[in-house]
Amino acid sequence: MTTKLRLVAAAALGLTLSACATVETATRNISAGPVDEAAVDAVPSPSADAPEAMAPVKVIATRVVVPRSLHVSEANTYLPGGDIVWREDPPGDRHAQVARIFEAAIDRGLAGMAETGDDAVKVILRAEVEKFHALTEKARYTTGGVHGLRFKLSLHDPATGAPLSRARSIKADLKAFGGARAIRAERAGITQKARITEHLSDVIRTELTDPEGFRGESYGLIGALNHL
Repeated sequence: MTTKLRLVAAAALGLTLSACATVETATRNISAGPVDEAAVDAVPSPSADAPEAMAPVKVIATRVVVPRSLHVSEANTYLPGGDIVWREDPPGDRHAQVARIFEAAIDRGLAGMAETGDDAVKVILRAEVEKFHALTEKARYTTGGVHGLRFKLSLHDPATGAPLSRARSIKADLKAFGGARAIRAERAGITQKARITEHLSDVIRTELTDPEGFRGESYGLIGALNHL
């Protein structure tokens, strides 16, 4: 997929995440090309010294990382603490559920993008979730609120796993439906998962095609509280 990547504006935190501390999807091949999964497994988050992205590039595989260090909250309060708040899937491994949502969003975001020529640099697109704060049942059916979504994107060499870009931290908050509007949306099949997946796919596509990158809206105090 042709990209004018701007994943060079923000430095990563430089934290090395071991396989036992994350939920990582298997490397998902998009097109033919060498992908050394073992190399990608061992790759830490890119540091501030990582090289800048090259353009054009062709994404041939993707990888989603959800660190186990992200705290899950199941409290049914308006603004529960925690990094992961997710209720639309049955009780279970919330880290894995969030990973599948990001997987679907990335696949959709990359779909339909123009193909590059043979001279494009082949890359793995890596997404690392930092915050996934959807609504609790109480907020969903009363006040509504904001889906607090934050993640890092970076590019990696398919053969070695070496970083080809600095990681960019993206705040992708989305206004959440509440009360009667939420109920009407659900009856029409517009669930939180559907809205979040579509929104994240648009954010990722923008990051890969717009020189300015994604610029999210500010949701004031409620938005800020979601990222504490």
